[in-house]
Amino acid sequence: MKKRVVITGLGVAAPNGVGIEAFSHSIKNGISGIRHDAQLQELQFSCQIAGQPQISEKLKSQYFTELELRGFNSTGILYGVIAGMEAWENAGLSIEVNEEPDWDSGTIFGSGTSGIDKFRESIYKIDELQVRRLGSTVVAQTMNSGISAYLGGKLGLGNQVTTNSSACATGTEAIMMAYDRIQSGLAKRILAGSTGDSGPYIWAGFDALRVCSSKYNDNPEQGSRPMSATAAGFVPGSGAGALVIEDLETALKRGATIYAEILGGSVNSGGQRGNGSMTAPNGTAVQRCITTAIENSGISADAIDAINGHLTATTKDSFEIENWTKALNRKGTNFPYINSLKSMTGHCLSAAGSIESVATVLQLHEGFVFGNTNCEDLHPEITALIDSSKVPSKTITINPKIIAKASFGFGDVNACIILKKFQK
Repeated sequence: MKKRVVITGLGVAAPNGVGIEAFSHSIKNGISGIRHDAQLQELQFSCQIAGQPQISEKLKSQYFTELELRGFNSTGILYGVIAGMEAWENAGLSIEVNEEPDWDSGTIFGSGTSGIDKFRESIYKIDELQVRRLGSTVVAQTMNSGISAYLGGKLGLGNQVTTNSSACATGTEAIMMAYDRIQSGLAKRILAGSTGDSGPYIWAGFDALRVCSSKYNDNPEQGSRPMSATAAGFVPGSGAGALVIEDLETALKRGATIYAEILGGSVNSGGQRGNGSMTAPNGTAVQRCITTAIENSGISADAIDAINGHLTATTKDSFEIENWTKALNRKGTNFPYINSLKSMTGHCLSAAGSIESVATVLQLHEGFVFGNTNCEDLHPEITALIDSSKVPSKTITINPKIIAKASFGFGDVNACIILKKFQK
């Protein structure tokens, strides 16, 4: 008998809000976390704006010891630990030091590149013949699984502790991996999520590809414009999102708050065939990922009230909408509401799927669909497919029951999950 899988904890370190309370307030009120970045300007980037969580020294000290912070230089691990531990505490789970690991609990926490600033710092020391001055934490800060290792140690996790990596689909894929493990009975709970480093050494490659927004350097909050006719590329971002995913029986037994239920989902790839490539999605694969997620969830496409899309503010936005209309066989006024968090955070890359999933769960739990900022001038290719009323510019209260969340990444990889407002 497959187990029902629910979400019992949420945590976030986003450009427009660190902590669930601040983040929820921001997404409901269209508050942007995109700011001018003096370092990008100094380095002569075309795009000189970015979304980056604002982390105080006081907040750092709540999650890391003074010893841990000595020589610490990995923003991705910083964001991931803050979001992950908030989710754990939000789920009503204790953080206590026991000799015995928690065999029933694990973490699947994704990452793109870990500790790139620490890498840079280390490379300079090596080149200056100072290998012995690297310090003892370089490996832990720079290995890709550094984030899951840190969380595993802080929480004493004894089940699977691992890091996945699938470009922009990483966070959504991590949730699906956790869902599969819990549904099959191999764990009672998994802390799932993803994180992404900040800074020029992460973002430079995208700037070089000319896919980033460079027309709004003097108006940062207007720079990220998913689905807009004046979209000019994505704004780079960073942060982390985390969800405690648990089997229903265990959650009910301990009286946990249940934010939403995961009905099912799908992960696939377009194989970089057809119209797919390293940087472009294969439309057939995207549609197949969506339809398979719906089939696995045991619902009809008509049951979906809203979509939280990938929608990056590039030329591919209208193609994504087209794929949704074909996969759901719904268009015009029959299409679900659709939104993109990237209008307020920028594209948080490997952290995008998890931060956006937290936003999706909040919409289900609190009964709203957040508005799309910078989207008053919808792209005509999009309005030819769906009615403009389905792309709200302000937050609306509609009490959605089922929301589809999807992420599509470099390498032609796709992930889609179907989330439902919880009912016993």
